[in-house]
Amino acid sequence: MNFTLHIWRQKNTSSDGSFVTYHVENIDSDTSFLEMLDHLNEKLIDKGEDCVVFDYDCREGICGTCSLVINGHPHGEKKATTTCQLYMRDYANQRELWIEPWRAQSFPIMKDLAVKREAFDRIIQSGGFISVSVGSAPEANSQLINKDDADCAFDSATCIGCGACVAVCPNASASLFVAAKINHFEQLPQGKIESKKRAERMINQMEEEGFGSCSNHRHCETVCPKEISVSNIATMNNLLLA
Repeated sequence: MNFTLHIWRQKNTSSDGSFVTYHVENIDSDTSFLEMLDHLNEKLIDKGEDCVVFDYDCREGICGTCSLVINGHPHGEKKATTTCQLYMRDYANQRELWIEPWRAQSFPIMKDLAVKREAFDRIIQSGGFISVSVGSAPEANSQLINKDDADCAFDSATCIGCGACVAVCPNASASLFVAAKINHFEQLPQGKIESKKRAERMINQMEEEGFGSCSNHRHCETVCPKEISVSNIATMNNLLLA
């Protein structure tokens, strides 16, 4: 399989960037998308050129590090999938690919396809935790949790913080990410005590980081690799207004 790649190249945060065209040939259909970029980088290094910088870590759809917009779609067009879980067979009918980074003011580009997502870390630091006194762990069965509540908390906790919701939102809103973290704790008895305070702190931090507000386009729900529901945003808003 042969592909024409239009890849966003940018030296640093302050410089201007542009698309640069590359060609890759004889790519096996079972090659992952990131392996295809590895193949391109090997060719560039052999030529003495700078390789394309992109984020990755686990390459198993767990860590949320990979972050590419492919032909206008964060993580590609395949549902419930991260960039690292894509294979070139998914693009058997597409020979031309446009690859760019997340586009959001709060996610400044470091170089090429890699962006800074420390804003998410600061949001978590503002309230994404349960305050506890130090000491030994309590007995696991000392607090009974309804299975429906546990399942709801788990669904929210599957958020990997990749930022696709921000990249696809016309307002660059982080509402789905923040709401998932808030709802994760809200469903558990240990987290309910600080629910309102947590929501206020995390939402205020989200606004300070420059993320936009939710206007119910629901694109975030569509591109989320973990299929997190926008119902989490409703829970977040209810806590804020309570």
